[in-house]
Amino acid sequence: MEDASEMARLPLKKQPRLVPATQGVVFKQVERKQFPVNPSIRLIEVVVPPPDNTHTLGDLERLTAALAQSSGLEPDVRIEVLASLQAKLRANGWRVTCVIRLGDQRRNPELIDIWPGTTAPVACGIAVDIGSTTIMAYLCDLATGDVLAAAEIVNPQVTYGADVMTRVSHSMMHPGTHLDMTAAVRDGVRQLVGHLTANCGVPADHVLDATVVCNPIMHHLYLGFDPVELGQAPFTFATSNALRVAARDVGLPIHARAQVYLLPAVGNHVGADAAAVLLSETPEASKALSLIVDIGTNAEIFLGNASGIVASSSPTGPALEGAEITHGQRAAPGAIETVRIDPVSKRIRFRVIGSEVWSDDPAFAASISDIGVTGICGSGVIELVAEMRMAGLIDQTGRIGSPEETGCAQCFLDGRTYSVSLYDAANICFTNNDVREVQMAKAALYASIRLLMDESAVQTVDRIVLAGAFGSHISPKHAIVLGLIPDCAFDKVTAVGNAAGSGACIALLDVSARHRIEGAVRTIRNIETATHPSFQKYFLNASDIPNAADPFPCLATHLALPDLDFRKRSSRQRTRHQAS
Repeated sequence: MEDASEMARLPLKKQPRLVPATQGVVFKQVERKQFPVNPSIRLIEVVVPPPDNTHTLGDLERLTAALAQSSGLEPDVRIEVLASLQAKLRANGWRVTCVIRLGDQRRNPELIDIWPGTTAPVACGIAVDIGSTTIMAYLCDLATGDVLAAAEIVNPQVTYGADVMTRVSHSMMHPGTHLDMTAAVRDGVRQLVGHLTANCGVPADHVLDATVVCNPIMHHLYLGFDPVELGQAPFTFATSNALRVAARDVGLPIHARAQVYLLPAVGNHVGADAAAVLLSETPEASKALSLIVDIGTNAEIFLGNASGIVASSSPTGPALEGAEITHGQRAAPGAIETVRIDPVSKRIRFRVIGSEVWSDDPAFAASISDIGVTGICGSGVIELVAEMRMAGLIDQTGRIGSPEETGCAQCFLDGRTYSVSLYDAANICFTNNDVREVQMAKAALYASIRLLMDESAVQTVDRIVLAGAFGSHISPKHAIVLGLIPDCAFDKVTAVGNAAGSGACIALLDVSARHRIEGAVRTIRNIETATHPSFQKYFLNASDIPNAADPFPCLATHLALPDLDFRKRSSRQRTRHQAS
């Protein structure tokens, strides 16, 4: 553990460009999970003997003696707490609640505040998952372990690039601008936390602890470190250890003496968010060989069991989350999220976020009157491409066929290639270039997975866990048809939601979990897949849908994919369509 208070206290430049106000805080439905409760904050009520003429002990000495007697704790006291001590003791009739941050092997416990002792105080904490595209935060009750509210916001850094490597390049080309990006992400976190506390009616000074998880580049940018070294070999962290940072030094609007705990990183490109996934999923506790994939702009991958774990990351880019797609968007009301294509009629139907009515239902128009159809989000993108493959609208190489080749009237000539019309009323379509973006993203992920399987000398896995807020919306069948993940029995593929966020909550609510993960990351073998000699071979094979080389026997028991090759389309046929 390193104390990073001084490292994080850096001057910031002018406020950068931020995302439009329409991309504001979105409150999310809270998942009811049971987390262990052993927080680093303790509220201890004590009655302090009032002074009299028979002794000379000061108020602090009598308070600490009462604390030691009731709890066995002898905390350090900051001068700013001591400055208000006497007034608070007398104002509350000598009955007070001491707010104490527990110590560890390197630190003594610390008295960070004194509250009235006559009411039941609310003590809360904030767990934050800073993703490249989205920032997610959870407001938790430190006494019960309940998640009181959860919300997300688009990471304001997207104005500097949709993916982290674009942001690193921006920092390389414009030295010093990493501080603009630091200001942007801190502002996003500040907005998010402010909305959460206000929505729950929790005073900011009752939020006493915080945890933050993020990928390596977001880790550096949040703390104000230049990420340039993470963008070039050998991809070196400023520090990969767990950190404690004063909340005020990163602009977090919570208690003035609260600290932020940042989980340790696992290795190059595998950051604290991946460590949080491990805390949540505990693959080391099982004999079953688990493949855990946290899908995002930068995907983190774990493969292992009680015998050992290997890890890697995959720069999948933002296509799987809807970005870099012609009509792609984040998951929000109006976004196409579920797609089905009839294998006989080839008609495409869909549902959007905010409506349970299918697009071919007469009631659809009325059901979306307030939200419309605005684009297609990540889960919709994956389902659409997989459905197009199953229905024969695209071949194994990802090429979209003509209306005559596919039997689908929604296919149309779009320049030199074909596209698919999804919703004419809003001119929403899916192009062959969109398919290519998905192919490149999923091929990078699959190639990294195959290299970890080679490293572990296995050809199959016992179970697959899809993590991440995005991963929780992916259908196992569609993920396997696309070739996003290796072949596996459908019932052995599960989605667990935002496991990084759950891990951040665990670290917030259970201080012993922090010690466990700090030890666990030292035992994980981190594999650099992007520079591996076999990466390109696996990438090219995985560019096909589902794969040009690897068998998918489990998938074959459920369905047979059409054997098509639209590359044989003649130039005469293409010319005829252009003329029409």
